[in-house]
Amino acid sequence: MIPHLVFDLETIPDVEGLRALYEPAESLSDAEFIAQVLAERKEKTGTEFLPHHLQKIAVIGCVFRDDNGFRVKTLGDDEADEAKMIRQFFKTIDVYKPQIISWNGSGFDWPVLHYRSLIHGVSSLAYWDTGEEDRDFKYNNYLSRYHTRHTDLMDVLAGYSGRANAPLDQLAKLCGFPGKLGMDGSQVWTAWQDGRADEVRAYCETDVVNTWLMYCRFRLIKQDLDEQAYQQEIELVRETLTQLDKPHWQEYLSHWK
Repeated sequence: MIPHLVFDLETIPDVEGLRALYEPAESLSDAEFIAQVLAERKEKTGTEFLPHHLQKIAVIGCVFRDDNGFRVKTLGDDEADEAKMIRQFFKTIDVYKPQIISWNGSGFDWPVLHYRSLIHGVSSLAYWDTGEEDRDFKYNNYLSRYHTRHTDLMDVLAGYSGRANAPLDQLAKLCGFPGKLGMDGSQVWTAWQDGRADEVRAYCETDVVNTWLMYCRFRLIKQDLDEQAYQQEIELVRETLTQLDKPHWQEYLSHWK
C-alpha cells in the first residue's frame, strides 16, 4: 500500500521571536511577557490566537501506516528543538512520498510549518515539488488545495467552505470514536510552562489517531474501502493501541465505543 502519514502540530508562542520584534522590558520573565502579548492581542482582535509565524512548534504528532503496520509517535523532546523536528518531518516526506492526511492542515499546520521552515532554512524537495522534479507531482502535489496527495479532511468534508467546518473532537465522537481527552489546543502553552510536556505529546498523539480513524471512515463512504477492509483497519488501530503500555492509550481505549 502507499504509505500514509497523518500529522498534527502543537504550538507555543515563539518567545524569542516575539522578544526580538517587540523588545519588552528585560525585567519581564517569559511567562509575564507572553501573558502581556496575549492580553494585548485579545484586546485588539478579541482572541489570544497568535499569527501563524509567531507560533513555535513544540510537538509534531504522526501516524504512519504502510505495509509494515500502524504506528503512532510524536517528534520532539523537552528541549523543543524545532529545527530538528521539522527536518525529521520533511525527511519522512522526501524518503517515502506518503499520502498525507490532516484536519485543518491547510488552514493552520502547513502555514506554520512553511514559516518555521523558512526561519530555520529547512528544505524539502518532495514537499515543494509541483512537477519540476517528478512529473507525477504536476497533477497531484502537496501544495494544491484540491489535490489529494495532501488531504485536509476537514476542508474536504466541508466542501471547501470555511462556514461549514466541523471540529475534529465533536465529529469523531459522533462517529463513535473517543475524540479529544483531557486537553485542547488553548491549554498547550500553560501545560508546557508547567513542565507537562508529556501530556501535550499524549494529547497530540490522540489527535492524529482520531484523524486517521476519521480518514478510514471517509474512505468507507467513498468506497475506497469496503466494510470488511474498513473494520480491519479499525481493529488494527485498536490492537496496536492495546499493546502500547501508556496511560493515555488506556484512557483512550476506555472511551472507545
